Amino acid sequence: MDSLSLNKAAWVYPDADISLVEKIVRQHDLPEVIARMLVQRGVNADEIDAFLNPTLKDHMPDPLSLADMKAAAEFIAQAIQDKKQFAIFGDFDVDGATSSALLYRFLKYCAIEAPIYIPGRLTEGYGPNTDALVQLKEQGAEIVFLLDCGTTSFDVVAAGAEMGLDIIIVDHHEAEDRLPDAKFVINPKRKDDVSGLDVLAAVGVTFMVCVAVNAALREKGFFEGKAAPIINWLDIIALGTVCDMVPLLDVNRLLVRQGFKVMQNSENTGLQALIEVSGIKGELTPYHAGFVLGPRINAGSRVHKSDLGAKLLSGDDPGECKDIAWLLNDCNDKRKAIQTEMEREAINMVEDFGLDQHPMIFVASENFHQGLSGLVAGRLKEKYGKPACVVSCTENGAGEIEGRGSGRSIPGIHVAQAFIDARNEGIILKGGGHAMAGGFTVAEDQVEAFKAFLYQHIEKQMQSGEANIKTDIDGIVTVRGAKPDLVKLLQNYIGPFGQEHPEPLFLFQNVRIHSADVVGEAHIRTLISDWEGGSRMKAMAFRSVGTELGEALLKQGREPFDILGTLKIDNWGGQEKVEIHIKDAAFSSAMDEEKLAEKAALL
Repeated sequence: MDSLSLNKAAWVYPDADISLVEKIVRQHDLPEVIARMLVQRGVNADEIDAFLNPTLKDHMPDPLSLADMKAAAEFIAQAIQDKKQFAIFGDFDVDGATSSALLYRFLKYCAIEAPIYIPGRLTEGYGPNTDALVQLKEQGAEIVFLLDCGTTSFDVVAAGAEMGLDIIIVDHHEAEDRLPDAKFVINPKRKDDVSGLDVLAAVGVTFMVCVAVNAALREKGFFEGKAAPIINWLDIIALGTVCDMVPLLDVNRLLVRQGFKVMQNSENTGLQALIEVSGIKGELTPYHAGFVLGPRINAGSRVHKSDLGAKLLSGDDPGECKDIAWLLNDCNDKRKAIQTEMEREAINMVEDFGLDQHPMIFVASENFHQGLSGLVAGRLKEKYGKPACVVSCTENGAGEIEGRGSGRSIPGIHVAQAFIDARNEGIILKGGGHAMAGGFTVAEDQVEAFKAFLYQHIEKQMQSGEANIKTDIDGIVTVRGAKPDLVKLLQNYIGPFGQEHPEPLFLFQNVRIHSADVVGEAHIRTLISDWEGGSRMKAMAFRSVGTELGEALLKQGREPFDILGTLKIDNWGGQEKVEIHIKDAAFSSAMDEEKLAEKAALL
């Protein structure tokens, strides 16, 4: 949240079974704060060891549990033995780039050089297209992998099959009752898939394919020495998993936790170059993946250079990789400047026309940069606490104006299902994704109809009662008690953090604001202490300038505040200090309606 809570009805501090907390402390020799957090987050007693110490040896799921996997693995293994010609078509985001790089490296280890085709985000849009398949066919491809796309590309896949291509879809986006006419569709979201692996990103599904094919090749005696070193590529698997905002639970937690161990000493030349160019020092974390490395890989596709990310992560030449890393860095700087202006225009549209009064924020403009619609939708979602769609109206290859857009959602609202339903009703041309994020293409004369459809669809979802509007508090802490050791405990035991497993949110009660100033154009930096005094802590409220929260911090510092935030370690100056990143705040004197009613009843 980026607004001041004048009541705290949405703040929830879940009860924890104290006897269970004490039992976990004894049995697992854990600090009480960790045991309590495990209980509050619903980790069952028999899952604690797997949660705290997931290993590939003990907790790796069986790839053959995925529908079609056994037959697909045998087919691919035989094709490798027969030296068939492969090609890779990957999506232009980080998940697509990491999936493409992973499969490329696996096939290269098997002596297969497979070209990678990444579509232009701004020219070709999301998903496979017939022209790309024709091009790959002309280059000699016999088998084409569609990575992180293809599950709902019925016409394009059919066209590819007519060309004589064997198409293998490896995806994780929402599937319909029917599937494209591909050779194989490996997607845990297939209606007939019972693997339980639907949390995987596309790179995770690609990893499962590589493991299954690796085993099939080993059984065939293909490897004279060691099988493919897939474990060495867990760094890019972790990167794609974090950046695609899939739940960091279960198998994803395993892949990310193990992947970041590999990333600390990564042998991936391109990833090494990007880490260096990005200026990252010290231990790598999911924060670096999601907010430093990922945006740079994505930036290429946002400014007409969609294939740079896959090239970087599949490359081995140090000089070339360093050049690509710097180019992506430059692309990211350009992206930031364009995005800032686009966000300003989008927010002005929302405020001027009262668009925040609807169940979803929906803005469309010919001025919008289509490569940034998802990022701006994410910002609008954060600012207004509602699902958001941003549509760029632009000319397509046929010279017609169409809307290309992205949506970002909140817990409990399945935005991709709304897009799929709109497509099935003929309102939009293309649409899909997953619960929290999706994309679509809509004809210019259908934009208003699509907006009305979304308002109704989202309203029905909200009325179902599944939308999560509460804020769970993980613990209550004082400024004096927020020490680096606490943050390290959380990182070592409960981390890594991400989608559906967020960073612990702590409540600081009755804090005093000693100073507050604007940093950059949008952020506010404060110094806080417990009300009775003592040590002071830096607290940052990002993108809060102009919000109710920001105004309160800047102008009403004499009031005692209750602050919700996450804890970070700041190593600036060589000293470890804890700072808080503010997520929400309220005046300490504020009381929610329920408490006011209780007080009235006592009088």
